Amino acid sequence: MEGIALGQIVHSRAGRDKGRYFIVVGIVDENYVLIADGDLRKIEKPKKKKIKHLVFHDWYAKDIQEALLNNKKIKDADLRKALQSMGLL
Repeated sequence: MEGIALGQIVHSRAGRDKGRYFIVVGIVDENYVLIADGDLRKIEKPKKKKIKHLVFHDWYAKDIQEALLNNKKIKDADLRKALQSMGLL
């Protein structure tokens, strides 16, 4: 689980969401993370995804990361805005 952090940008390399970008909103264990994008996957029901099916980037949604670390409420619009600001949605 080295290098995986809340708020990190990932994209799917397998499954029906292949090629889509997401934000890591939770870490389940060494094999799984929870991802959401505010569009296909809402923050209320994030996707549990195997780490080996994701490509991890060195990009972070700083606002989302801070909110997750401080247990603040995050809206789907916040996730969409973060991904749109990076040109990924």
